Amino acid sequence: MRRTERYRVEGANSLWNMYKTVSFWKVMKCFTIITIGKYLPSLRLKNWLYRTFLQMKIGKQTSLALMVMPDTMFPERIHVGDNTVIGFNTTILAHEYLIEEYRLGDVEIGSGVMIGANSTILPGVKIGDGAIVSAATLVHKDVPAGAMAGGNPMRIIFTAEEMAARKLQDVPKWHN
Repeated sequence: MRRTERYRVEGANSLWNMYKTVSFWKVMKCFTIITIGKYLPSLRLKNWLYRTFLQMKIGKQTSLALMVMPDTMFPERIHVGDNTVIGFNTTILAHEYLIEEYRLGDVEIGSGVMIGANSTILPGVKIGDGAIVSAATLVHKDVPAGAMAGGNPMRIIFTAEEMAARKLQDVPKWHN
């Protein structure tokens, strides 16, 4: 189960009422910074912008590829560890606005994590250290440390123990 806080709304759907939950000016600031960041080829500058202006927690040497879309309303609820790669066009959500309620949840992505391109991470999930998420995955639940997950719906493909056994069998032949 994802760790989200649920808030009921009355009347029109929750997205119609979003500015009762988050400031219009905050959304404009976040949208502007994220739009610049999506196209920035400099990972250091992108991480600095996100840490400084969005209060995202981003670890050392973490790479958010081109077109990565952090949450535009609650980016401060996204935490990414050190030396993690988040692939092209991935969306990281810390909110979801539904008809009769909206939900908020922290997204915790560990260190040494690899998230494949075109994935979507929903609010309230934790991706453990050293995990791998294959491309085009909808991350709707936690991914244990060291595991490989993928698909839609997402499932655990290999546990950390199975991944360790595979690494022992698969000795890479590096080309220089």
